[in-house]
Amino acid sequence: MRRREFLHALAAGVGAVWVSKFAQSGGVRRMADRSVVVDTSKSPHAKLRPIPISAVKLRDRFWQPRLIALQEVTIPTQYDLMEQTGRIDNFRRVAGKVGGEFRGLYFNDSDVYKWLEAAAWSLAVQPNEKVTELMDKVIAEIESAQDADGYLNTFFSLERKNQRWTNLRDMHELYCAGHLFQAAIAHHRVTGNDRLLKVAIRFADHIAQVFGWGKKEEPDGHPEIEMALVELFRETGERRYLELAQFFVDVRGHKRIGGSPYLQDHKPFRELDEVTGHAVRALYLNAGATDIYAETGEDALMQALQRMWRNLTEKRMYVTGGCGARYEGEAFGRDYELPNERAYAETCAAIANILWQWRMFLITGEARFIDVLELALFNGALSGIGLDGKSYFYVNPLADRGRHRRQPYFECACCPPNIARLLPMIPSFLYALSDDGVFVNLYAKSEAELTVNGVPVRLRQRTDYPWDGEVTLQMELQKPTTFTLHLRIPSWCERASVTVNGTERHEGRGGEFVTVKREWRSGETVGLSLPMFPEFAVCHPFVEANGGRVALRRGPIVYCLEQVDNPDADVWFVAAKVDSDLTIVPVQIGNLPIVAVQGEGVAAEPSAWNGKLYQPLRKLSIKPLRFTAIPYFAWANRDAGPMTVWVAKG
Repeated sequence: MRRREFLHALAAGVGAVWVSKFAQSGGVRRMADRSVVVDTSKSPHAKLRPIPISAVKLRDRFWQPRLIALQEVTIPTQYDLMEQTGRIDNFRRVAGKVGGEFRGLYFNDSDVYKWLEAAAWSLAVQPNEKVTELMDKVIAEIESAQDADGYLNTFFSLERKNQRWTNLRDMHELYCAGHLFQAAIAHHRVTGNDRLLKVAIRFADHIAQVFGWGKKEEPDGHPEIEMALVELFRETGERRYLELAQFFVDVRGHKRIGGSPYLQDHKPFRELDEVTGHAVRALYLNAGATDIYAETGEDALMQALQRMWRNLTEKRMYVTGGCGARYEGEAFGRDYELPNERAYAETCAAIANILWQWRMFLITGEARFIDVLELALFNGALSGIGLDGKSYFYVNPLADRGRHRRQPYFECACCPPNIARLLPMIPSFLYALSDDGVFVNLYAKSEAELTVNGVPVRLRQRTDYPWDGEVTLQMELQKPTTFTLHLRIPSWCERASVTVNGTERHEGRGGEFVTVKREWRSGETVGLSLPMFPEFAVCHPFVEANGGRVALRRGPIVYCLEQVDNPDADVWFVAAKVDSDLTIVPVQIGNLPIVAVQGEGVAAEPSAWNGKLYQPLRKLSIKPLRFTAIPYFAWANRDAGPMTVWVAKG
């Protein structure tokens, strides 16, 4: 695909011509249809089964352009940066192909593995010869760097060989291994090729020889391997991987790596009642424990997970779904500690939030988990990648003076490949299967190929979500089939209506699924109306940073004021008139058509503060104005300037 064609596709919103081109590309190996990210199909304590990424073809103007950009821009440019920064040379060095010293941070291997996972899942969205070639090249370098005993970590493979497994608290060896396992599983499920899976199995078997009760009894300082081992068990059927994952959860919290809440090592997992410490580590640990619950059904695990979910969503999560209040330690703060300008809200933490919420949903079937997933997906995570597909945020503040700008890469480059591996997972989030039917979780113009009660079912979804709340589902079935259709009513929607074939009507409240059970016939349609209007939101009064402030939301999108759209006043000076009408207007940022929100407000004249830190309220000069707010995910893609999510009430 030529660059000019690609940009034209983005500007055009990816119309039918690009759907055709995307579907007709050839010359690439046949993909296996097992592209399931979290495979609960045989998990005895999961209520739902996921669908493959490849089962859903997005045809919308919101996500499909990003998935095209992923293969045409993001994955190739990240590969180039890995080459430039020595991340791939580190593997060549271990294999004796190049000389020199290890380059970069000690956990740089994990960036390569996350990139590989992104590349593999992207091939389930659409075969791509260039991505396949790059992926095969990197896998060959990884294969050649593995030790005879199965160990694989380029930081420790040569001159630090005698330091292996000696500092689990700080050195991320198991964390890197976990990302290798997940990349290998993705590659195997999408391509059917077991090259990388064999590497992962040899390494996992090595770890099983080293760790366990009566062996080395320590957890990793950075959880990640837990969910990777459960998925490796699901992929291979080897129960020892599940038992090893459970060991890593059980051994944590007994102060074997210092006992710090920062490392979630201060108390056993089953006693935890709050999300604490390093945000990514805490949420990855919860995701792994959720996976273990899906296989074991241990009630104490679920009770701890539910307590931490309530603590996160009721006291420690940003309005964007972002997580992590403190720069110090990239960590959660105390309850209601949610600063705006100093928010850390690492992109990886929002992604970790999504991965945990998805697992909680699969085992419970409860809408509240998809509500949080959707919030974090459209806001806290998506803000982490620029509209150009090759610039990134590591930190996602909710207020800024124009100094925080997107970067092409970072020395600690965990976030760019992490958002890259999340994006191709999105098609699989749209639906899930249960014993009684189909769950419709997210809304996007798309086509899904499902099998319900042994009958192939095609669901055509027509909508302009997230910009519009009207959704139509059309059924195509080989024969009449009875099943239940579960339609999620997002929590942001107070009440919604569902119609079947334009007549049969059902009502639903936000935060629940509307269920319609019937014998479905080919050609029948379901209409879902989600009234979508802009509104102001307030937060708990204990959140000190937002006293007397409001945030704008519309549907799943959180909005912000950016200076480039508001030339009449510094956006930090704007106060919104919360009793005035809010209107929506179509605008375009770069090649992205979006819906902006406009409202009435007032602002103090900046000159009133010249030379003053304090002054009488009566002396302030106030002027009326009309402000424009854009989706938070789209900020910092144009000229630098102040930005804020929370604005004063006028």
